[in-house]
Amino acid sequence: RETIENYQESFTSIERCPKPVICAVHGACVGAGVDMITAGDIRLCSQNAFFTVKEVDVGLAADVGTLQRLPKVVRSESLVRELCFTARKMFAAEAKECGLVSRVFPDKKAMMANALGMAKLIASKSPVAVQGTKMALVHARDHSVKEGLDFIKNWNMSMLLSEDIAKSFAGKLAKKTPIFSKL
Repeated sequence: RETIENYQESFTSIERCPKPVICAVHGACVGAGVDMITAGDIRLCSQNAFFTVKEVDVGLAADVGTLQRLPKVVRSESLVRELCFTARKMFAAEAKECGLVSRVFPDKKAMMANALGMAKLIASKSPVAVQGTKMALVHARDHSVKEGLDFIKNWNMSMLLSEDIAKSFAGKLAKKTPIFSKL
């Protein structure tokens, strides 16, 4: 029991990381790989990627996050059950179609270039805004709209004290990219 809890916590720490986590999949994403990417924020893959929840083939129910996160990522209970009960491979095009990944690239090089470019773009944004957005999205997934609105209201109320809003407006007025302080 303790070992499984430690594994669960290690994957949940990806989800709780205050920075957005970009997952880039090239080739096979099997078993715990699916657990890992469903805890991430943005999922990209190359054309040759495939995904499989393999645990039923080794006599287990997936136990470190796939069964809890995949239904919220894909939003098709039937597809999730099919993948988890059969351990069939889902290829890149289907993964995009069902929402497991947001983009498919022709090869690993293009995928990695895009993932790094996206990371640089996100890093150029206000860390207060990016982290607040991530926290609000994770919170909203597991709560009602009203609870989500209350959460972000309280978050933004306290974040109005940060310098990021002023830096953002000053940058827009000066037509320069603002430089934000690190958190």
